[in-house]
Formats: sequence, C-alpha cells, structure tokens
Amino acid sequence: MTDEQFYEFCLANRDLRIERTAIGDVIIMPPAFSDTGNRNFNIATQLGTWTEQNGTGVGFDSSAGFTLPNGATRSPDAAWITLERWNGLTDAQKASFAPICPDFVIELRSSSDTLTSLQTKMQEYITNGALLGWLIDRNTRTVYIYRPDREPERLDNPETVNGAPELPGLELRMAKIW
Repeated sequence: MTDEQFYEFCLANRDLRIERTAIGDVIIMPPAFSDTGNRNFNIATQLGTWTEQNGTGVGFDSSAGFTLPNGATRSPDAAWITLERWNGLTDAQKASFAPICPDFVIELRSSSDTLTSLQTKMQEYITNGALLGWLIDRNTRTVYIYRPDREPERLDNPETVNGAPELPGLELRMAKIW
C-alpha cells in the first residue's frame, strides 16, 4: 500500500491495531488482552509522569503510529520524542502517522508476540534513529535495552529500569509490569 492507501485503510478500520513494514506489508494485530493492557497502562503512566516532570519532550501511548525513515509505520507500546524534534513537524504531519522515529520506545511482549519479531522491531527502531529502546518480556521477567552501535543489554528480573544517560531521571518500576 502507498502511504495514502495505508492511511485510508487505517481510517476505515479504526478498531484494528495496524502496522506496516518497510516493504509495505500490512500487519493486523489483535487487541491487547486485558492483563497486557493493564501493564501497558502502568508503563504509559510512569512514562507520562516523568515526561511531565522532565518537560523536554512529549510521550505517546500504544495507539500512536509513526512513519519511520525506512517507510515502516510502527506503533510502539510507549514512546517519547524531544520537544525540539516534535515541534519541527508541521501540524499536518503531527495529525497523521508522524514521519519521525521516536527517540525512545518501549515494547511489552504479549502472549501473541514472538520474542524474535519484537527483537527485530526494536533493532528497526534503533536503525531508524531511536536513541533508547526497552523490550520487556514478562514471560521471562527480562528487559532488553537497545542503544545505537551496541549489542542489546539484558537485565534479568530487575526491580527498576533506568533511562540514564539518554533520559536522566526516568525510572520504570517493574512491580506493576511483571
């Protein structure tokens, strides 16, 4: 699908969670199960609180889609973009699938996700400009931390995950996420 066709398809199917790969394949994802939705809410709440206190960027929940530089349209479970980069977009760009890769993304593995597919997606975010990414796997109580030009770091059963140095002061408490 072209960008315009994809946008129209999404408008016609507002109740679906839809992404598009860099080669144009459309991915229709099931809605999050209730327990995953609750954990996504807890992630978004913690990110939102930090975003308000920090004041240097804007946060997004899992319903926001972004068109990455490689042409993929992705919708991370939570995301954050600096104000400078966000304000550099036009109002029309902000009102669509903004043509920008978030600076920070979080993906929470649900029962319908494979770890391999999420790891590939996280690498795609980093390759397209994300500075930091967290992949949370509740099944193994593991968090994978992605940064440019580095192998992912693995944290086993952490109590908290810290955003420093990229996002100083951001700390995700894992108790309500596990």
